[in-house]
Amino acid sequence: QVQLVESGGGLVQPGGSLRLSCAASGSIFSISTMAWYRQAPGKQREMVATVTSGGSTNYADSVKGRFTISRDGAKNTLFLQMNSLKPEDTAVYFCKMIIRIDVLRSYWGQGTQVTVSS
Repeated sequence: QVQLVESGGGLVQPGGSLRLSCAASGSIFSISTMAWYRQAPGKQREMVATVTSGGSTNYADSVKGRFTISRDGAKNTLFLQMNSLKPEDTAVYFCKMIIRIDVLRSYWGQGTQVTVSS
């Protein structure tokens, strides 16, 4: 039912920028908390940023001041603007939807690769 499709990943030089997008299907996007996670090879998946349905945002310390999460309710799309990219940002980035309707449920996209290479 719920489909999340990430796009916008790629190869970028250190100091460069990328904007990731997550297109969501279904009718529950507007009342969901959305998040970006990332996972590097051999490492634990970590939260990068979250945004609630009310627009409240939260960021991992490692990306604070460099990344911006936002959402477009009319387009059912989540964004992650990534500036001043570092090699340490290299990972697969995943879009996540968290929604509570009777029960708490989570949905994940398939991920998009971001490589920051010098």
